[in-house]
Amino acid sequence: MCSRVYIKVSLHEVQRRFAFAGQGNLEGLIDRIPRYNGAPRLIYAIIIQGAEPGTDIRAPVFEMAGWGLVPALMKPSDRRLPLINVRCEYIATHGLSRPAYRSRRCLIPVNGFFEWKYANGRDKQPYAVAMKTDVLFALAGIWEVWRHPAGIDIRTFAVITCPSNEMMATISKRMPVILRQKDYERWLSPDPNPSDLMKPYPAELMTMWPTGRGVDSLKNTGAEIINPVNLDPQSSELSA
Repeated sequence: MCSRVYIKVSLHEVQRRFAFAGQGNLEGLIDRIPRYNGAPRLIYAIIIQGAEPGTDIRAPVFEMAGWGLVPALMKPSDRRLPLINVRCEYIATHGLSRPAYRSRRCLIPVNGFFEWKYANGRDKQPYAVAMKTDVLFALAGIWEVWRHPAGIDIRTFAVITCPSNEMMATISKRMPVILRQKDYERWLSPDPNPSDLMKPYPAELMTMWPTGRGVDSLKNTGAEIINPVNLDPQSSELSA
């Protein structure tokens, strides 16, 4: 499960790195990025395939969306929790994810994400995961727009997961789907089932390191969250 991400650059840098996408309306995020302890329910900049104003031309564009997919047909009385992650194995057939997967896929720009290694079924150690080159990259996602009874349209998204690669398998059975830059266009295209893109990212291009347990609490938002710690049991840093 992917339930934490981090973005350590400015919103301007995110837009520069993904310059193929139109800027969209991101004013509400200017003072929220960088974000070092990004959790579900928060608002993020995602890239969707949208229509250019006043035309029928569709092109990639940045939009704001909340992490936690709310299906468009969900009733206000429905108590089901939003979808944080969607497994790639079921995304094309599951009733809650199928419509979005076929026509509303998105890119989620991040610098990295967190995963926890469990020991004895209880103890857990967080790890930060990123590219070896320390660059921004895109997670694969799906998005929806749900209309609130007050008449407000709310855009939400979920992160797609797949089986772990060799590196990630040492701490977790699953990882988020990471897309190569050359596959961005196809992922956002009208292709109803780009299933071959939902696979483990090459382990040799990635890196991970243990971090302090500060990431466990959403009250901790500083850059120190992603700092590596020494897992030597004699080291006081383990409890940082």
